[in-house]
Amino acid sequence: MPYRIVFMGSPKFALPIFEQLLANHKVIGVVTQPDRFSGRGQKLKAPIIKIAAIEAGIEVIQPTRLKEKDVIEKIYNWNPDVIVVAAFGQILPKQVLDIPQYGCLNVHASLLPRWRGASPIQAAILHGDKLTGITIMKMDTGLDTGPILAQCQEEIKSEDTGVSLSERLSIIGAKLLINTLPDYLSNKLVPFPQDSTKATYAPLIKKEDGLMDFNQSAILLERKVRAYQPWPGAYFIWKSKQIKVLKTVVGNNFSVEPNKHAIINKYPAIATSDKLLILEILQPSGKKPMRGDIFLNGVRDWV
Repeated sequence: MPYRIVFMGSPKFALPIFEQLLANHKVIGVVTQPDRFSGRGQKLKAPIIKIAAIEAGIEVIQPTRLKEKDVIEKIYNWNPDVIVVAAFGQILPKQVLDIPQYGCLNVHASLLPRWRGASPIQAAILHGDKLTGITIMKMDTGLDTGPILAQCQEEIKSEDTGVSLSERLSIIGAKLLINTLPDYLSNKLVPFPQDSTKATYAPLIKKEDGLMDFNQSAILLERKVRAYQPWPGAYFIWKSKQIKVLKTVVGNNFSVEPNKHAIINKYPAIATSDKLLILEILQPSGKKPMRGDIFLNGVRDWV
């Protein structure tokens, strides 16, 4: 008899995981975030998981809060054997955690206990980690504190962005989940506890976190540019306008104070606390991304 699974997830990261569950198990319901206004036109946009679930003919609910009584009743009436969570965006209350016979499993984008929390992919890049990965864990009432079922490592490349690393980890997570579920559901796999003394936390990212502080080191700022793609994006303010930074290169030592501008091989650069940060690809407010040399052709007084 196939196991009954409820899936909880919202962004693109969750899609390969959801698709693998559809191909290998019986998904009876989907819980995802409400539609949001997004883009320059502020149009209402549905989560990608909602679109995929509707196409598959699976019932979808989009609660603003999982603690609402009717939401808990709905999940209870679905009568799932297990709930699978991947980048859902809400904390599961105990009433929901207790519903499935086999509990709730989370596909988390880090090697727990490192980078518990909302932004593990960004945190790993930002802090210069060489390795990250996927953890399949059984959820409890803590923040990513539950026991571990399986893990898979993945190298972080020097050019990785939040987008590229997320895409790889989502595929790894889907495979690891599908390989782990049979043994877990047949009680052949025993979860093992995390070592909480080694825990680190990746907080929820805010729009203002993308603002570049050139009093920091060039290496840290280069990581920020990569980590914060696609959102919130790294940016600085020049002549009262926001300029997004999409690609940078760390240059040589610079003898003047941070925030001073320079031109290096026809590209704009800004002094940091230690070295020059060369701005290879920029996106001025209201314009498309452009190379730094093209940006300089259209501005005055950069230096």
